[in-house]
Amino acid sequence: MSEGSAATRSVVLERELPHPPEKIWRAITRPHLIEEWLMKNDFKPEVGHRFNMTRTPKPDLEIVVDCEVLAVEPCRVLSYTWCAMDLEGVVTWTLTPTATGTHLRVEQSGFRPDQKRAYGGAHAGWKQMLAKLEQILDKMD
Repeated sequence: MSEGSAATRSVVLERELPHPPEKIWRAITRPHLIEEWLMKNDFKPEVGHRFNMTRTPKPDLEIVVDCEVLAVEPCRVLSYTWCAMDLEGVVTWTLTPTATGTHLRVEQSGFRPDQKRAYGGAHAGWKQMLAKLEQILDKMD
């Protein structure tokens, strides 16, 4: 976790993964793979593409995240807006090759000081999602 600008905060998680950037890129940009570790989606890795992610954690609750792709540098950087439940932020994935695989950095920015609960929830949620992502990567060819 780190502080962003004075007005907002960011959740930052980093992992050293024993997989090449190309493999991780596939897992974070292919809709059917994103669905396995994050949410249902209609994602396309094209700047300007608007897409939604949806999840139904309870029968009477559907979470919808409205997004727009901001940056695509294949196997290096992916960034998109993340708008849901009074949060307007940006998620940025940064992949850096290492001698043993990839250093993965995920940042979700845009948490206002009055969004302590959302900030804590995002930190816990991204930890869970990254654990699922690692499981998917271990199964992929």
